[in-house]
Amino acid sequence: MTMNMTEKHDSFLPRPVRDSQSEMNEIVLPNDTNPLGALLGGRLMHWIDMAAAMAAHRHSHQYVVTASIDHLDFWTPVHVGDLVVLRSSVNRVFTTSMEVGVTVWVENYLADETRQVSSAYLTFVAVDAAGRHLKVAPVIPESDEEKRRYEDAGRRRELRRAERERRKANLR
Repeated sequence: MTMNMTEKHDSFLPRPVRDSQSEMNEIVLPNDTNPLGALLGGRLMHWIDMAAAMAAHRHSHQYVVTASIDHLDFWTPVHVGDLVVLRSSVNRVFTTSMEVGVTVWVENYLADETRQVSSAYLTFVAVDAAGRHLKVAPVIPESDEEKRRYEDAGRRRELRRAERERRKANLR
């Protein structure tokens, strides 16, 4: 598929957060759980990574790779038969990278209750087929919540950079 100059130029136009919003749903099956019937943390991390990648793809219109994930807290157990709902969107773009936020909810449709399970921030980098970093169009936060997440993402980026430098210093 070839791209004309107008399409190529349009791929760098700023896009609203809503264009990246994604939702992924999974029913927890026995193969997803530990011997106690609770969802494996690693399975949830995989789903979080996939949900975040969908938002990053939708925003960048490029291949994306996971660069980092902030810490994860698991606030409530998830069991066989529960419905897991993962919602993601791009919070901010930094030239070739994007911070994506993911919230995870569990729905027990028999008890008609919904609880938050986890949330995470992931950083993705847009790349070409050879793995070279590509520029990404800016994101436009519109709602007050999106604007808050946009500003918070800038602060988190500085914290990540400082932590990365601290870890590098410890390797020497």
